[in-house]
Amino acid sequence: MSQTLQRAAKRHTRRWLPYAGAVVLVALITAGLWPRPIPVETARATIGTLRATVNEQGKTRIKQRYVVSAPVTGQLQRIPFKAGAEVHAGQTVVAVIEPVSPTLLDARTRVATEAKRDTALANLEKARAGQRFAASDLRRFEKLHAEKMVSVQELETVQLREASATKEQAAAESALRQVEAEMAEFAGNAPTGTNTLLDPVQVKAPATGSVLHIFEENSRVVAAGTTLMEIGDPLDIEVVVEVLSRDGAAIPPATPVELEQWGGGEPLKAKVRLVEPAAFTKISALGVEEQRVNVVADLLTPPDQRRNVGDGFRVEARIIVWEAPDALKVPAGALFRKGDQWAAFVIADGRAQLKIVKAGRSSGTETQVLEGLKQGEEVILYPGSRVRDGQRVTPVIL
Repeated sequence: MSQTLQRAAKRHTRRWLPYAGAVVLVALITAGLWPRPIPVETARATIGTLRATVNEQGKTRIKQRYVVSAPVTGQLQRIPFKAGAEVHAGQTVVAVIEPVSPTLLDARTRVATEAKRDTALANLEKARAGQRFAASDLRRFEKLHAEKMVSVQELETVQLREASATKEQAAAESALRQVEAEMAEFAGNAPTGTNTLLDPVQVKAPATGSVLHIFEENSRVVAAGTTLMEIGDPLDIEVVVEVLSRDGAAIPPATPVELEQWGGGEPLKAKVRLVEPAAFTKISALGVEEQRVNVVADLLTPPDQRRNVGDGFRVEARIIVWEAPDALKVPAGALFRKGDQWAAFVIADGRAQLKIVKAGRSSGTETQVLEGLKQGEEVILYPGSRVRDGQRVTPVIL
């Protein structure tokens, strides 16, 4: 009897095994197809300082630069200074020039000028005689015209001749004055010999500062006006930053500036003094034509804290056009456009919740939130198209 019951139980078990396997298979398929939480990167809305800045490369330059040029033509003696040498205004002799000795051409020039003066005198006498004759002829024709002896046309012809003679006399007088001015160079006490040596000319520093560049160091003959060196004060410097014209239009005077990557630790402080009124065209590294304008800023950091910064140094300028000390902000990657509005996904009870927000200023990495979020709320970064409203998500710890 027991064996019969055992066989019946075995048959009953075998009959239910397919159903049990099907149930397990359905459970496994359901578990596999059940939507799992999507891993997402998150951040929290915080309150802190937020800045809107214009970041561009800048270059330092000395405010007042003085170019020293040769006042006369002559033999320049070798300049003993090097770049960086200190000079004092009106005291330091920065260059010595020995004027070129007079040549035979000077005597010839004087003789030629004297001949030009004699010619001018003769032309003036001739013009005066012509003017006297024309004036006398005019008086005679005026009497004849009063007596109805000559026509009006004849009288006007004589008047024109007299006016022309007067102008010729004035031109001759001007030519004579010009020649007399040239003759003044050959003063009676001036040396007339061709081998007379003139005293060397000493060129003194026009301002107190340092030598920036030396353009003519070696001894050679230089012409009047040749650039010899450049002088300036390396402690009195400013910063020039090239920004896009649309950014420059939004930068008012006295805007604070921070200068980084200048070679020191702490950023240098500066303040915008001027946005130049004229923009210029510049081709970017990508070949794009841009309109840029120079923003000039004065350094506020004391010279003893930036002693190694000189003329033409490169800096990274951060122009602070807006700043709020207690702004509610989120990373810029948490906001996206939904129609004509800004939106963000907030994690609530393990699910993504879509919220419409009102965005304010942006620093590039962070964005101010005016409405729609609260401090401490956890937002999803870079949601893209994979996150939907109400979808289960799980934060990823990076």
